[in-house]
Amino acid sequence: MLPTTNYQLPTTSKRGQAALSFVFLIGVIVLSIGVAVAFLANSFLNSGYGYQAANRAMAVASAGAEDALMRLARNKDFSSVSSYSVPVSSSSASVTVNQNSPAAGQAKIVSSATVFFQQRKIQVVVSVDGTTGQISLISWQLLTL
Repeated sequence: MLPTTNYQLPTTSKRGQAALSFVFLIGVIVLSIGVAVAFLANSFLNSGYGYQAANRAMAVASAGAEDALMRLARNKDFSSVSSYSVPVSSSSASVTVNQNSPAAGQAKIVSSATVFFQQRKIQVVVSVDGTTGQISLISWQLLTL
């Protein structure tokens, strides 16, 4: 057996523990403020970019509707049951044209575009004269998704 000793560790002051705790507390506070500022900056940047993307999607969808109107002006019987694509810069619009919808002698155009997760859809209804082929705009509206 080993002999027992009465050796005791020297007592030190508690200042080191308090200083270490204080440094950790300050570090957590600074880190929390940094994360909050980074989150706010990211939110502001995304909201601005989202607004621009929504406007761009609206412009691309409008270009698709204009393309369908031009095709109807050239051919009064133009119809596309399945959608066709209209490229606009780096984006594209998906367009469908239905004849005699919503009523006889009318055509319904639906154009949609998506830019950076922002989607816009436009519905245009026109009247198409069966003899002259003249097109008259009845409605142009943004559809809610």
